[in-house]
Amino acid sequence: MIVVFGSLNADFVFECETAPREGETVRADAFRLESGGKGANQAAAAARDGAEVAMIGAVGRDATGDGLLAALRDAGVDVSAVARADAPTGCAGITVDRSGANRILVCGGANDAARADMIPEDLLRRASHLVLQMEVPVDEIVAAIARARSAGVRVVLNLAPARPIPLEALRACDLLVVNESEAAALAARSGDGATAASPAADTAVALRDALGIDVVRTLGADGLEAAVAASTVRLAARRIVAVDTTAAGDCFVGVLVAALDRGADVAAALERATAAAALACTQRGCQSSLPSRTATDAFLASPR
Repeated sequence: MIVVFGSLNADFVFECETAPREGETVRADAFRLESGGKGANQAAAAARDGAEVAMIGAVGRDATGDGLLAALRDAGVDVSAVARADAPTGCAGITVDRSGANRILVCGGANDAARADMIPEDLLRRASHLVLQMEVPVDEIVAAIARARSAGVRVVLNLAPARPIPLEALRACDLLVVNESEAAALAARSGDGATAASPAADTAVALRDALGIDVVRTLGADGLEAAVAASTVRLAARRIVAVDTTAAGDCFVGVLVAALDRGADVAAALERATAAAALACTQRGCQSSLPSRTATDAFLASPR
């Protein structure tokens, strides 16, 4: 099974021709309220791909929190260990332009109450993987990594959004997933061993060599590169017409770990995650865009 420790947010999504610039007011073409949060999205993606998943985090004692938990239950996620905090449920404001590109502003709210000791010991003992992102307190992420290592559970960290985290914690992970901007932010840290003099310091290979862990760097429409053990994997993106890219990264992580949990090799897991993320981009929404296992199977069987 998979344990996800991370954020749960209500997403306020505005569809517009172009995102507003500084000092500019833009009329939105449409608005919708979605269930989201990187942790919750990744948990839902893994569950829809057939994995047994437990979500750990915090929501407020409010109707918004009720809705987020209901959405995860509907996706097949165990939410029995999600805490109710004395703070409003976390939220995000998202603009999606006509090209499908998005900009996201997040308010942590109850997510700031998430604690590593909320992860039940029995769930951790059963887990194959612990999945983490960067929308809950960094100290708690570090503590969760330590707990997983002690329990012999593989740790997957999605460094999103890019925030400082001790290098010792990064090196204690098994797999790091970053996009281009997150990889660049990590490589740019000076004087701490994560920076190489080469202009290609943010590549998956350079980051793997600097940190000593497996690294996947997603490249959007250009696919991905992965440095796993002694090998390098490159995959082109699936050709699609993107409608909304908001959930693509979270879908990728969730389905990648679901495939690894089932025993798939890394290359096959990356191929599956790439296909699922592409499918998510063809639908509007966050969790509502995440594909089922059957849909991803069918897409994988179709010509590239």
